[in-house]
Formats: sequence, C-alpha cells, structure tokens
Amino acid sequence: MNANAIINIAKSQLGLEEDDYRAVLERTTGKASLRLMTNPDKLKVIDEMKRLGFKAKTATKPYIRLIHALWKSCHRLGVVEDGSRTALRAFCANRLPSNVSTDPDLLNYEQASPIIEALKSMEKRGKAK
Repeated sequence: MNANAIINIAKSQLGLEEDDYRAVLERTTGKASLRLMTNPDKLKVIDEMKRLGFKAKTATKPYIRLIHALWKSCHRLGVVEDGSRTALRAFCANRLPSNVSTDPDLLNYEQASPIIEALKSMEKRGKAK
C-alpha cells in the first residue's frame, strides 16, 4: 500500500473534514496537497495522523511481517542497537533508491527482498556470536 492510500485511510478513520485534513497537511509539512509532497513529507503526515489516533492495521503481507520480525531479532541479538521503527526506516533508506519509500510497510516484494536478505545476514552474524 502506498503512502497516499494510507493517508486517505487515516483521514477517513479520523473523520477529518476537508479543511481539517488540509490543516494537518499544512501544519505537518508546510504543503496543503499530497501532490506537492515528497515521500519523507508523506511519512511525517502518517506519523502525525498516528499521533492523532489513527491505528494502522498490522501488515498482512508475509514479507513485511518478516522484515519486522528480523529487525526485532537483530535487536535482541545485539546486532542492532536501536530497535525502533525510526531506526528501521533509516536502515531501509540506506539500502533503497531515493525514489522509494523508506517505510517498510509500503514496500513491494521486489523492494523488500534486499532488506530481508541484509537482515537475514545480520541475524546470522548475531547468532554466530
């Protein structure tokens, strides 16, 4: 699912009227339209909508759940110092092209595959210690 879809779902779930929705966009990014926003801007909007009460559903795609499970495993093994979602986004950003969303929940299978392989290698190193 892409960031625009998530934002629209959040808008609906929060019951935001158009004026209130535009105010959230403007306050969060300085831009009143999703068309004017970069992917990082859209992620800020998603984070703000979560702060306002939007509850994102758990990922249903197995490869996305695998990314989160591997990240948590690497954190437990001490391979990753910061097990937060923000740190996972930064990890993804370092391994993906700049035009791809860094939120692992928004990746398709082809984009997620190199992240999964990198995390598997890290987990294997952590288990070998």
